[in-house]
Amino acid sequence: MAKDMTLLWGSGSPPCWRVQLMLEEKQLQGYNQKLLSFEKMEHKSQEVLDMNPRGQLPSFKCGKHILNESFAACLFLENQYKSQGNKLIPDSPDAQALMYQRMFEAVTLVQKMVDLVAYNFRVPEGERHDSAVQRNTEALTAELKLWEGYLKKTDCCLAGKEFTLADVLVFPYIAYMFHYGLSSERYPALAKYYNSLKDRPSIKASWPPYWQKFIEQDTLKAI
Repeated sequence: MAKDMTLLWGSGSPPCWRVQLMLEEKQLQGYNQKLLSFEKMEHKSQEVLDMNPRGQLPSFKCGKHILNESFAACLFLENQYKSQGNKLIPDSPDAQALMYQRMFEAVTLVQKMVDLVAYNFRVPEGERHDSAVQRNTEALTAELKLWEGYLKKTDCCLAGKEFTLADVLVFPYIAYMFHYGLSSERYPALAKYYNSLKDRPSIKASWPPYWQKFIEQDTLKAI
């Protein structure tokens, strides 16, 4: 069944990692995949555009179905392969409600992270406005404090003791932030979450190869 799937992806991209992590959790190894280079603009190639007219990664095809949004791909895979691999939607109404809440709250977390990281990467230092950097920094700091508080109330994972779809969708971004210098001392609950899951087999198997070759960065050191 995995042979009917194709994933075009870029290393270090949390949305791509979400789909890879989901495929590992559902034991759908053996799918067709191709690693593309953002630096070489391969995500704008005709091969990608044929599958994803936005020219973005991931680009994912499952049989005749194309799901290029990582949220959509992960939800689809869980619903189509419920009995295969790890079950990622809990039966308990309490855990399920918390899982869905954290899943969709992740949209805000990701946006605030991108507002800061993309600004610092895309705007040359001499052209940046200190007020914009400060505003984006404060917004992400406040958001991370919310997540720090959430994780202090749970047992290891975002919806309780069990690894769920919320963790599939959120962990790649938490790992991304620690890779780029997020302070473990200032965010101990987030650090505990990151360290408790980074050796999970599905996460290790899908760990971005780009990160294995380069030292950690300090982009988010001041957060």
